[in-house]
Amino acid sequence: MHSHWYKWFITFRPWSYTAAVVPVLLGSAIAVYNGVFHGGLFLLTLIGSVALQAGTNLVNDYYDDKKGLDQERVHGPGGFIQKGEIPARSVLMVGVACFVLGAAIGLYLVSVAGLFILWLGVFSVAVGFLYTAGPVALAYIGMGEITVFVFMGPVIVIGSYYVQARSVPLPVVLASLPVGFLVAAILHANNLRDLDFDRQFNKRTLATVLGRHGANVEYYALIGATYAMLVVTVLLGAAPWFTLLALLTLPMAVRLIGIVARETEPAKLQPVLRGTGQLHMRFGGLVVIGWMAAWLLNIWPHG
Repeated sequence: MHSHWYKWFITFRPWSYTAAVVPVLLGSAIAVYNGVFHGGLFLLTLIGSVALQAGTNLVNDYYDDKKGLDQERVHGPGGFIQKGEIPARSVLMVGVACFVLGAAIGLYLVSVAGLFILWLGVFSVAVGFLYTAGPVALAYIGMGEITVFVFMGPVIVIGSYYVQARSVPLPVVLASLPVGFLVAAILHANNLRDLDFDRQFNKRTLATVLGRHGANVEYYALIGATYAMLVVTVLLGAAPWFTLLALLTLPMAVRLIGIVARETEPAKLQPVLRGTGQLHMRFGGLVVIGWMAAWLLNIWPHG
């Protein structure tokens, strides 16, 4: 029998927060490289980003349950709302509280950095809530991958950099794209696993629209675009050569693509979801290390 705190821990899904943490680290690492880093603003941005991710997870669970989508789901952890072990309304209220926390931090950052951050924050909160809520939930009309690509890639990276630098140079935008493709691949891995199940409940994801073969190709494309865009940013001079350290994760990416190519059963595709999350964390971490290494080697001779 699981403890009450364990159930809430699983419901929060903290292992998914790398999707919120990595782009903040990347935007901030570029700020360090450009000499405009501010530690306090970095911490606030990090907390705010994680709060919005937590709110999205919880509200997502609430509305999936309300729409009956998770009643019979057997893969992956959680399901405590469906089992009656955590009140659905409590999950919704805690999710809203996370959005309020994220919004409050956002308002402070607006007071420091200006209206550009306000618009980024308003759209981020709205998209996080409407991802599964409302009559036209984004996750139910095939907009999931596009949404997370934009808001958990470029938006967070750009926002993290802007609050410290008050500008958005083109290299920051380009550097954000590989992370965006990879976080979209995490969501698509989830949709690949649940393709047949989602069809039963008329949940329209790109996977259900494209079918098994087309959905597999989309996964290959997202992973391929991640590495291709990394190389392009370096060749264009938008990122230092040290960021190519992230190419060390290619063998892991190839293994995941192999599983997707071979398997169709949800239980056998579950490792792809977990593995794509780990790939995002390792790839993003190595890109951040690359930026920091370039900064260190640039300033080291000067003390």
